Amino acid sequence: MAIPNPLARAKYLLAAHNFRQLPPDGGFEVAFAGRSNAGKSSALNALCQQNALARVSKTPGRTQQLVFFDIPPHTDKYLVDLPGYGYAKVPHDLQAHWQAFLDGYFSTRDALKGLVVVMDIRHPLKDYDRQMLGYAVTRGLPAHALLTKADKLGRGQQAQALQAVRKDLSSAFGDTVSVQTFSGESKQGVDEARAVVGGWLGL
Repeated sequence: MAIPNPLARAKYLLAAHNFRQLPPDGGFEVAFAGRSNAGKSSALNALCQQNALARVSKTPGRTQQLVFFDIPPHTDKYLVDLPGYGYAKVPHDLQAHWQAFLDGYFSTRDALKGLVVVMDIRHPLKDYDRQMLGYAVTRGLPAHALLTKADKLGRGQQAQALQAVRKDLSSAFGDTVSVQTFSGESKQGVDEARAVVGGWLGL
């Protein structure tokens, strides 16, 4: 018998552009970060078994707010979609605003229980991926790396990529960051990732 997926109830709650717009800081939040076109929206949609929860944009970097999804019937459990980074067309002052907002969010948000960093398995661990993982590790938060688009590689190549990233993460961050292969397209690794996120949210 299939285990019910509590994340399937997730729905859009709000988009925050500054601290005043954030929900009360007392629940459980898991944040999702990823470079533009790494497959973050597709990963969120696959985890929640919804096609359009997180909008899959053809324009990289469209997510320019912290987007909160709540998970009924809980009133204090959220998935948080962080701004897609790596977009060059954003004015400098807006980039500076985002940097300050994200720095503050990561350093002060008590509700934040874990970070998922989504990376294309063919181009993992770019500078920004490392920066986001560093935020989590500095705060003492667990982090989980999803190597997305795994269906684009054969099994042997997937295993090699996973091994290389695992080794790199271990030398950079010790044992605080876990990693897995994932494909929103073929649903590979979805159950494993859902278990990690559900565990952090206390579902």
